[in-house]
Amino acid sequence: MERFIYKKSSDITALSASFTDFTYKKHCHEEYALGVTLRGIQEYNLDGSFHASYENGVMLFNPEQVHDGRAHDSSGLDYVMLYIEPKLFLDILGKKDMVRFASPVVYSQVLRNSILNLSNAIQSEDDEALCSELLLSLIDTINPTNIFTDYKRDNKLVNKAKEMIYSKLEGVMSLDEICKEVALSKFQFIRLFKANTGTSPYQYFIFCKVNRAKQLLEKSKDIYSVVAECGFVDLSHLNKYFKRIYGITAFEYKSHLN
Repeated sequence: MERFIYKKSSDITALSASFTDFTYKKHCHEEYALGVTLRGIQEYNLDGSFHASYENGVMLFNPEQVHDGRAHDSSGLDYVMLYIEPKLFLDILGKKDMVRFASPVVYSQVLRNSILNLSNAIQSEDDEALCSELLLSLIDTINPTNIFTDYKRDNKLVNKAKEMIYSKLEGVMSLDEICKEVALSKFQFIRLFKANTGTSPYQYFIFCKVNRAKQLLEKSKDIYSVVAECGFVDLSHLNKYFKRIYGITAFEYKSHLN
């Protein structure tokens, strides 16, 4: 059985999920993500290392941190996840520069409860004012001494390549153009990009296209115009990649927003 329910309040997306056999393919999100494992064991590879979140484990993901995900065994798992836009997250923290979670999984009853309170409010479609108060309470429960680490800025060439990738999401990524701009051979560039991001340039390009599609759907864009704007061949092409990252198709996600 698979169940993925998405709700959105302002710049926060809440996911309530249950599944047994489903496996998230390797992907990343633009947002900070904070979740709680409610039942079962969630296993995933993060930055090349294996991790497991047991019942009541709080999972913490940084923006653009590449990971996959699956249940430990056939009993499956239940969990919730909050995706928070980086600008909002940093504004509440009073930070100008990016910060990162140092620990991928922590066990904190206070933080667990704060995540669940906000998740339940968003899923219940409570007032945005209440959700904002619960978000502030949630972030106030995060202990920066234990969780945050200094953020190492990406390689300048990689940042330049990311900018070029973002500018071409409606079309086809040209590896030749990027390599010419950063003055590296294809193989030098691919190796540098993977070393800094944990994924290949093409995979990153696909992640960005799917994230852009999700954002456009949330702005009430017609799903077929989203297919065209994001450069997918057709709806089935978008749905295939969308499901790998979000557990449901773009068409199903659109229905959650209505």
